[in-house]
Amino acid sequence: MEGRRISVSPRPCNGRRILAKKRPRVEGFVNSVRKLQRREICSKRDRAFSMSNAQERFRNIQLQEEFDTHDPKGDCILNLPFLKRRSKIIEIVAARDIVFALAQSGVCAAFSRETNRRICFLNVSSDEVIRSLFYNKNNDSLITVSVYAVDNFSSLKCRTTRIEYIRRGKPDAGFALFESESLKWPGFVEFDDVNGKVLTYSAQDSVYKVFDLKNYTLLYSISDKHVQEIKISPGIMLLIFSRASGHVPLKILSIEDGTVLKSFNHVLHRSKKVDFIEQFNEKLLVKQENENLQILDVRNSELTEVSRTDFMTPSAFIFLYENQLFLTFRDRTVAVWNFRGELVTSFEDHLLWHPDCNTNNIYITSDQDLIISYCKADCDDSSPEGCAGSINISNILTGKCLAKIQASNCNTEEGKVVLGPKRLRTRTRASNIRSTVAEALEDITALFYDEERNEIYTGNRHGLIHVWSN
Repeated sequence: MEGRRISVSPRPCNGRRILAKKRPRVEGFVNSVRKLQRREICSKRDRAFSMSNAQERFRNIQLQEEFDTHDPKGDCILNLPFLKRRSKIIEIVAARDIVFALAQSGVCAAFSRETNRRICFLNVSSDEVIRSLFYNKNNDSLITVSVYAVDNFSSLKCRTTRIEYIRRGKPDAGFALFESESLKWPGFVEFDDVNGKVLTYSAQDSVYKVFDLKNYTLLYSISDKHVQEIKISPGIMLLIFSRASGHVPLKILSIEDGTVLKSFNHVLHRSKKVDFIEQFNEKLLVKQENENLQILDVRNSELTEVSRTDFMTPSAFIFLYENQLFLTFRDRTVAVWNFRGELVTSFEDHLLWHPDCNTNNIYITSDQDLIISYCKADCDDSSPEGCAGSINISNILTGKCLAKIQASNCNTEEGKVVLGPKRLRTRTRASNIRSTVAEALEDITALFYDEERNEIYTGNRHGLIHVWSN
């Protein structure tokens, strides 16, 4: 899902801003007229059909398969002690019937859905710790971002490998990317699937570089020590400069060639810290501590304010480019807003399990109509800590819970899939499945939905991957 930024901190953290994928289109771009046509034609008339179709998609969904990233036989070439321990799954990516699972230890394994077996480990060096994954649909390859023991895990290294090579069990057939860049702390690399770009930052010389995601060629550089942050939106980049006494200087650049489209200052309260500055197309969102949210239209300087009591600083955003909306996450709850500062949706029965809003436990469909999350199940507060959660599928525009995967009881071996009022008994054992449904739903640490196969993949703290399918 997403623009993903990977920094060189000791452990990756999910940034507040995650970009939901745009729906892929054959022509590669859609002009404003067609956007308006879709907006006028599609929304309300077919909404009931869309919701019904979503319920059918998840009907009869069951626990079908289990994969294990742990390598008890020591077949992997890794020799670092912590890589050999069982650890939780932090990221799942699926592409071309292959499921990639990354454990917190840095071990990454590829599994085939055709044979339901592990294909290989993606770590091609005995001291490689993989930090993050990115599927590049432009050339059907997987990019791994790693650190290495040889330089004390201090610098990011990127490698791209064709999916076909991985399918053949040859993860070492790829090649290195951005070798000229020094990506040491606080440097980073950000993959922007929306614009088809890669942004790197070399802290050593304070230079940002933009590369083409299709062929990895350098497009242009930005060299300015006063740039504090860069935010990416469809077609543009927002440069945030060092804060002055009563304002913050800003520039909007074309993402394609770096041309400056607009330069301006945004007035700030001098004594208040800035909670966030975000850019979405022509809208600039600015929030300072204990102040109202400001939504500025940079085209005409029109300013909208939202009361600080109505809009409190969220822990994360997801921008929905298809619907011109954005999601906010705060205190385990999700809300949908428009750019007039109005609350569009509050979700029913959608209390997130993780309080820190781990966005790896959330998936937004490419149509941006459904959100799939790991949530608190219908258990009492007095239930034991091991109580299983649930996988909730909700409509983004209405907030209605369309389907739910949960165990029938937190303490029973038998599992059930719950979809609205209908309950369907699912298998608790299969040839490769050692976990019960309740166990598979305990402490899920990563979640991914494969829209082509209509399968949900979840990973847990034991390093196990579970496949939910109908």
